[in-house]
Amino acid sequence: MKTIKIEQKCQSCNGTGLYVGMAERDGSAIVCNNCKGTGRHVFIHEYEEPEDFKVRTDVKRVYRTNPGIIIGASKDNRVKLEDFGGMDYEAWLKLKNKNNFPARSEMRWYSCPAWWYQSADYNKKPNWDACIVCGSFSSCEHFGNKATCWERFDSENRNKKEK
Repeated sequence: MKTIKIEQKCQSCNGTGLYVGMAERDGSAIVCNNCKGTGRHVFIHEYEEPEDFKVRTDVKRVYRTNPGIIIGASKDNRVKLEDFGGMDYEAWLKLKNKNNFPARSEMRWYSCPAWWYQSADYNKKPNWDACIVCGSFSSCEHFGNKATCWERFDSENRNKKEK
């Protein structure tokens, strides 16, 4: 275990040891709760040095993110891990950039592009007038036909790459 210790001016009281907030008026102050009146804050961070990359034996498939649903296979094999998108763990291990998933590996069967990219990469989240949602993505009038939304998303992103 390694430790980083930094002594710095207390930001709460600006190094004075006294705190004046919205409840302290007419020249009143309280002893700063963060530095206990010293004007100094000691930041201590304990950490372990990274080791060699560890392989997990309990993982079969990896997903870029989870938009908030349960991911798992059914016992009767009607629902498979592949149905949720993602990629095989062995293939993920070979990636240099562990967040660089292949095209069409999103959770397309269970989420729409807006729902998925809200968690996966907000910069790619579509801002379409058709998908203004009140409440939840699954209540969107287009959610039942989200394959069409994915087609539009693919087309728009393919066009962005070509420009």
